[in-house]
Amino acid sequence: MDSKEKEHLLSLKVMRLTRPSLFTALAVGSDARDLPGDHLNADLRSDMAIPQGIPNTGVGHILLLPQSFGNIYLGETFSCCICVHNDSQDLVRDVLVKAVLQMSNQRVPLLGEDDAQGTELQAGANINQVIQHEVRDIGTHILVCAVSYTASSGESANFRKFYKFQVMKPLDVKTKFYNTESDEVYLETGVQNITSGPICLEKVELEASAYFTVTPLNTLVDESRQSVFGPINVLNPHDTRQYLYCLKPKPETRTTSSAMKQATTVGKLDIVWRTNIGDRGRLQTSQLQRTAPQYGDVQVSVLKIPNIVQLEVPFNITLSFTNICERSLDLYLEFINGGGCVEWTGVVSRDINTLQTGEAAIFELSLVPLRMGLQTISGVRLTDTFLKRTYDYEKLAQVLVTNNKLT
Repeated sequence: MDSKEKEHLLSLKVMRLTRPSLFTALAVGSDARDLPGDHLNADLRSDMAIPQGIPNTGVGHILLLPQSFGNIYLGETFSCCICVHNDSQDLVRDVLVKAVLQMSNQRVPLLGEDDAQGTELQAGANINQVIQHEVRDIGTHILVCAVSYTASSGESANFRKFYKFQVMKPLDVKTKFYNTESDEVYLETGVQNITSGPICLEKVELEASAYFTVTPLNTLVDESRQSVFGPINVLNPHDTRQYLYCLKPKPETRTTSSAMKQATTVGKLDIVWRTNIGDRGRLQTSQLQRTAPQYGDVQVSVLKIPNIVQLEVPFNITLSFTNICERSLDLYLEFINGGGCVEWTGVVSRDINTLQTGEAAIFELSLVPLRMGLQTISGVRLTDTFLKRTYDYEKLAQVLVTNNKLT
């Protein structure tokens, strides 16, 4: 390769454009009574990059120019300068530079015939082209640069160079879903920094799908509405931030159980960050999928319940029974006692009028707590009088039973 390159009239160099990194330098000074005298201190004071009155704070003491190609992370912008230099003493015509970025599954042209390039190159002159590309794939990338030209003798020539680099994953995103009886979905997201340096998370948002509306739960409840992580969310390497979102199904999604079963696509996360030097990165996840809960023909929801009740003092609870199947239902309602902690009182069985699809019946019912502590309300049974199908509902809600008199 080297021997062939020397035969060409043109030379090609590719330089990555990146910002310097932060580092801590050791300033070397000396006492006036030492052998160097004040020479080293005077040299530090003469540095034009140091502000007056603040020694050892110049740019050369805190910034380090890149010494290697460095790391490239998914979501960042890859920038490089392609330089073609005429090493000969003759005029070179029809100079054309092409650059293509090859990934495992596609090829992206970055520089080609449509770009403004010089067609003639004088002796000792050069062509410089800056290309940029937002990296969207992980793995091996190959930058292929091709140069073609015509020598003064009329002979055409061309050559290519290959530059291989790896694109790594900057963030590790883990999600967990929680389904509720009221059809709300809570999404817990863990974002971990797996880069080699600290980053500042500017935005972590959930773009909800067409089935849901989203409410972020990552701000304080006071008037400031400040992020729970503070005004500057700095994430050190291997640190993790937890984000929480509440998704409520839209009215058209609640119509039937089949519609709720189809609402498995929740949305996608949009994450924007900056490095400690200010380089911007952006990462969008694919559509997040949840496992749809198993719905029957009837959905039972707790509309109203006290948080704390007194031992052996009756209290009321409001329940809603909604028909979420695609046919009308005739239901028979029963309350099953026997747990010994919280017992149903009053009428323990009744008929529910015919419920059409999407229609709900609401009842206010009474219970008596018989044991102190955090107790679970259960024992609701529904029977479909047409199909003779029975539905049992356990763990509807919890109440705290105390012996203190409530005021």
